Amino acid sequence: MAASGPLVGYKVIELAGIGPNPMCAMMLADMGAEVIRVDRLSDAGLGIKVDPKFGLLNRGRRSIAVDLKSAEGVALVLDLVAQADVLIEGFRPGVTERLGLGPDECLARNPKLVYGRVTGWGQDGPLAKAAGHDINYISLTGAAYAIGRADQPPSPPLNLVGDFGGGGMLLALGVVSALLEAQKSGQGQVVDAAMTDGAAALMAALYGLHASGYWTDERQGNVLDGGAHFYNAYETKDGKFISIASIEKKFYQEFLERTGFEDPEHAAHRDRGQWAENREKMAALFKTRTRDEWCEVLEGTDVCFAPILSLSEAPSHPHNVARGTFVEFDGVTQPAPAPRFSRTPSQIQKGPSADGVDTEAVLADWGYDAERIAALRSAKVIP
Repeated sequence: MAASGPLVGYKVIELAGIGPNPMCAMMLADMGAEVIRVDRLSDAGLGIKVDPKFGLLNRGRRSIAVDLKSAEGVALVLDLVAQADVLIEGFRPGVTERLGLGPDECLARNPKLVYGRVTGWGQDGPLAKAAGHDINYISLTGAAYAIGRADQPPSPPLNLVGDFGGGGMLLALGVVSALLEAQKSGQGQVVDAAMTDGAAALMAALYGLHASGYWTDERQGNVLDGGAHFYNAYETKDGKFISIASIEKKFYQEFLERTGFEDPEHAAHRDRGQWAENREKMAALFKTRTRDEWCEVLEGTDVCFAPILSLSEAPSHPHNVARGTFVEFDGVTQPAPAPRFSRTPSQIQKGPSADGVDTEAVLADWGYDAERIAALRSAKVIP
């Protein structure tokens, strides 16, 4: 399959990790970059282990396995770096420096290199070298506190806000931005993507509302956090769920007309003091019909409505089918590459590779002859 996407021709070295780093690598690969994943020579327990074909964050790129604790292994990676446009890594601060693969060493070999690094806390600061995971990083930014019901602890929003939105996508944006700058200056640079920074950036609009006095620190006391009856999730008669987001007056008016909900003067729409009572009334209303019955009444209207679909259901929804939002690749249903490009469309370049399976082929493609490859294997630098 010929590569396709706006990043065709760019070469990326990914030092394998978990969470945001492979998310960034997947996006770059989907957009056409040749991404080589450098895995550990022996299994060191990176994340959740499943059959490689289900490791969707690893799709689109080949894998080599290298002993990074050996001088020969480090030299091999630096040889690849010399030919690459980008290196991305997601270790704690100081780890790649100790390996001999830090920014100084890599930029010395390739001054135009974009060196992208993603961590939870950032490369500096009092917490920089502490362990953590998504929920810890978003906790420090106010994001975790704001999500959940008033009578319960904050609810973890999966690992979407820190790992993937505030980490992987932030790193991808930083890498592409630095690549654009390098085309003008001829110089590479280091991109420091911290999940705390990214999660904070995602909260910018809410911090503005908080500063204005409109948004309070009371969980489930605001328009977008489950406080408003007209922006919420509700259970239906058959035990399934729907979502309503009738924020604007004209959308709320259509909601009233289509459901018969009683608020003729829009008093409850404006008055926060009535929201809690009206959530109960709305809950009772939506339990009078099944989810499919509510879809017949509300889906596709300006009420701002959608059924809440499970992971099993979402790929077969007619809108997702029409858009090709999900695709089947190598027998696995998965999200399609995003965003979309009119002239240079992205695509899934290949399925995920098992750790190290492409080592010999990659090294040959990147200029290593059979004798050098055999010597590396004999020295146990590669499998």
